[in-house]
Amino acid sequence: MEKTIQFKYIVYIMPDFSIEDKVQGMVAGVDEAGRGPWAGPVIAAAVIVNRADFPEGVDDSKKIKAEKRELLYKHIIETCQVGIGSSSAEEIDEINILQATMLAMKRAVENLPTLPHTALIDGNKAPKIQCNTVTIVKGDAKSLSIAAASIIAKVTRDRIMANLALEYPAYGWNTNSGYGTKIHQNALLQYGITAHHRKSYKPIAKIILENL
Repeated sequence: MEKTIQFKYIVYIMPDFSIEDKVQGMVAGVDEAGRGPWAGPVIAAAVIVNRADFPEGVDDSKKIKAEKRELLYKHIIETCQVGIGSSSAEEIDEINILQATMLAMKRAVENLPTLPHTALIDGNKAPKIQCNTVTIVKGDAKSLSIAAASIIAKVTRDRIMANLALEYPAYGWNTNSGYGTKIHQNALLQYGITAHHRKSYKPIAKIILENL
């Protein structure tokens, strides 16, 4: 009896400039980092790439090791137009994480040296900004401009959380970036919440309620 053997191949497609090439005028990629963590700001970045001097290996920041992210960050900062925006934990609590993310993206675009003709936004919602917008679900895996923005946002936020960890070492923010890891949870139980925690998030709100 003959056996049929099936081989499954995983085709990994890197982001490219095909979306940018369909848009007229100067294009910026926009992405954020830090919607899920329990502490710290949400950070957005906008990047207008310099194709004449663009590094190889740019991809969705979550798929890149920290050491490589740092190298790509340095190259992008040095050769591209970059704008960074943030919304604080307090703003997140006031207007919710979605609106705070939109605000951070708006600030990032406004902080670009040049206003682009079109901003490619990662996700399915766009901030209200003074240029055209195109939303792209999983855009950091499709557009190199958005992927570059994801690297800038990720590295910027990780550095902020590492600096906050110097003041609050028990929470492990230098390694968990404010996500609800076991170390973070244990520190919350032992030391309570800080000014940098998002009080509207359920795990933090629960601790506040229990301590009333």
